[in-house]
Amino acid sequence: MPFWASMGFVPLIVIAAAYGGWWLLLMPLYGWGVFTAMDFVTGLNLDNPDTQTPLKDLFWYRAITLVWFPVQFAVIFGALWWIAATDHLHWFEELSLMFGVGVMSGVIGIVYSHELMHQKPKLERWLGDLLLASVLYSHFRSEHLQVHHRYVGTPRDPVTARMGEGFQAYFWRVLRDCPGSALRAEAAMLARKGVSAWHWSNPFWRYAALQGGMLALAFSIAGWWGVVLFAWQALIAIWQLELTNYIEHYGLTRRYLGDGKYEPVRPHHSWNASHKASNWLMINLQRHSDHHFKPDRRFPLLQTYAREDAPQLPYGYPALTTLAMVPPLWRRFMDPKVRAWRRQFYPDIEDWSPYDRHATPWPKGAA
Repeated sequence: MPFWASMGFVPLIVIAAAYGGWWLLLMPLYGWGVFTAMDFVTGLNLDNPDTQTPLKDLFWYRAITLVWFPVQFAVIFGALWWIAATDHLHWFEELSLMFGVGVMSGVIGIVYSHELMHQKPKLERWLGDLLLASVLYSHFRSEHLQVHHRYVGTPRDPVTARMGEGFQAYFWRVLRDCPGSALRAEAAMLARKGVSAWHWSNPFWRYAALQGGMLALAFSIAGWWGVVLFAWQALIAIWQLELTNYIEHYGLTRRYLGDGKYEPVRPHHSWNASHKASNWLMINLQRHSDHHFKPDRRFPLLQTYAREDAPQLPYGYPALTTLAMVPPLWRRFMDPKVRAWRRQFYPDIEDWSPYDRHATPWPKGAA
């Protein structure tokens, strides 16, 4: 039941839409403040579930990810309908309302789409695509599966944050580089099959159709202002996602072995966090070390690791994403932890400057 905490956003958005004013703070307070406070109360969950648990025993865990798209769809477009049909909210309150919706679609929707895109059933992958289309970030699936998981911790992966790189610089770099990176990866995969990048099987055609449909629906409900508001909530959701991506691998790299080869991905190449409450909200995403070690493992079965095996974050994502927005404070807090990680796992490497600049060679065969 705690993993259904995401549903708490729905009544809060209804209240905020109905009353406006200070009630509009409910969504960010719930997503950031409440679960940060709960982390201090509930502490860490260091238990590891049985990875051989049969799929049928995970029904209620999977159910929250399966029902989330219709919930999010109703919230986004219901909010646009409410704005178009009523006039009691000032334009700034309307932006604030959709900011709160974006917090929900980023903290919850994209996290759930991430879980769904890693699964084999077509229904789950389609639901993941629909969730990403509702925040205009469909290419994330291609980038995440074809690039991030293959090349994390190397210069080929745009979303591995470099040590010393502030979030704002990282954010604009990712927005600039990831769509092209994802398209190149899909084109390379099609080329290996002897198919043109313009072939109908390129998922970018589906991405364009789904995102175009979402924009058209926003326009039909609330006109051009509805399109602006829809795009605004999408930007907030993307901002939430990339804050998370920034934290997950900040300063962590894989050893370059020479000849375009890097060591295999291990748990110590991702920051791990076992904080109970924030993992309820984000369906164990913070057990990120195990996710990269075993990408197809469903979220209820993800393992946590001891400090000897994976670097540990001192707080959950809701607290650290706030800190990441202030780069000098973030670097002062996290850079010593990165240096400690280097001493622990790579005591023989003396010169880290090529890794810090992402100046080591690209992995052999990377598109």
